[in-house]
Amino acid sequence: MRGYFNMKTTDYFNYRRNQQDRTEIKDEWINFVIENPEKTIIQSDSRIKLWAYIPEASKYLRVILLEDAEPVHNAFFDRSYKKD
Repeated sequence: MRGYFNMKTTDYFNYRRNQQDRTEIKDEWINFVIENPEKTIIQSDSRIKLWAYIPEASKYLRVILLEDAEPVHNAFFDRSYKKD
């Protein structure tokens, strides 16, 4: 995947990002997950789910991309993620 420092995002992502539980998520963490996923799953609707551990937050971050792997559709700390 390519660098996303000027990442494209969906309107949904921009709306959700302003919620209190997501304001601490940094763009560089989202980029890190995209570039270094520990796990990747393609959903039935072709969206791409990626996970990676963010040491600074001591949590796993899940990033969801649309099917063309371009815009970020969602990003949140996934408390239910269990490493395989």
